[in-house]
Amino acid sequence: MSKGVAITGMGIISAIGNNVEENYASLVTGNTGISKISKIETNHKDSIMVGEIGFTNQELEQQLGLSSENNYSRTAFLGVIAAKEAIKNAGISDINNYKTGLISATSVGGMDRTEAHYYDYAVDKSTQKYIEGHHAGDSTQKIAKQLGIEQSLVTTISTACSSAANAIMLGARLIKSGQLDRVIVGGADCLSKFTINGFKTLMILSDTYNSPFDEHRKGLNLGEAAAYLVLESDKVVQSENKPVLAYIKGYGNANDAYHQTASSENGDGATLAMQQALKVAELSPKDISYINAHGTATGNNDLSEGRAILRVFENDIPDFSSTKAFTGHTLAAAGAIEAVYSVLALQNNVIYPNLNFKTQMKEFNITPQLEFKEKEQHTIMSNSFGFGGNCSTIIFSKKQ
Repeated sequence: MSKGVAITGMGIISAIGNNVEENYASLVTGNTGISKISKIETNHKDSIMVGEIGFTNQELEQQLGLSSENNYSRTAFLGVIAAKEAIKNAGISDINNYKTGLISATSVGGMDRTEAHYYDYAVDKSTQKYIEGHHAGDSTQKIAKQLGIEQSLVTTISTACSSAANAIMLGARLIKSGQLDRVIVGGADCLSKFTINGFKTLMILSDTYNSPFDEHRKGLNLGEAAAYLVLESDKVVQSENKPVLAYIKGYGNANDAYHQTASSENGDGATLAMQQALKVAELSPKDISYINAHGTATGNNDLSEGRAILRVFENDIPDFSSTKAFTGHTLAAAGAIEAVYSVLALQNNVIYPNLNFKTQMKEFNITPQLEFKEKEQHTIMSNSFGFGGNCSTIIFSKKQ
């Protein structure tokens, strides 16, 4: 049994940066990645805003040295880039010298390719290879192949917006139980017309910059991103004398079974997830120095999460903010994106600003952190809540 679950490497690509260093610089300077749509032909391109990554598929293909005959989805491109950065950051030269697995999360999968070639599929055989990459596991398999992971656990999690948090949680449990020595965990999702149309139908997309926890919030901005973390056991860390970025201290998952897309108004699932994470970490609410909130800027989520925070922390609310005003809501990747941001906050002793906040919500009197702030950090909680009531919380710590 491994006592500790160490984070030894991280990689990320998002609308605010192409690697960990660029993402952190944007968080520090308040540089948002939200803009009008430029890379997808959609009827909604002038009516909503999103968090787009600047590279075209062809540019991503060139970065990875792939031939033009590949059948990678944009999700797979982004996932490979972030996962490779994480491996490099962890100083891993032989991916198979320890029992190593990959747990990757996605919601969109290869939908961007499917929607582009759906009508050609029956008549143009050259497009059929893209449809073969539609399923959620395809991007995971491509990442595993690019990393060289052989004869080990390679699996995919798709639990909506809590997916990557659940990937992290499963990876931590596999290390704690001694089943694996190292697990690459995270998620990737690209923008697609399918998701834009779906969220537009739900009437929760904003036509301006999203404003988490604001009384006049209009909805979320979709985003695309990928992020991966390398989790390693005590055995690996000690034998390799590795520097540790942070530790996975606690985790919790709960489902309030309230609605297909909405969270319960009192935040039942979120409350249970946070309480369970604290229990696993053997911590009390007062031990949390900062909450990276899910904070999607929808009417339902911010009300539900705010009430859940009050239920767990009562009158002693730690500093909290949502970073989705920087990146947009990156769906299945969100838990991994915000895990990277949480670790960076721990390392640099900072709290990120909750951009675009102007008016206090009338339902409660808690206010997110509005300015970039330097503050000694020791234990950070990160929330990820998904459709279907799937709520997950991860706690990161400087100490084992």
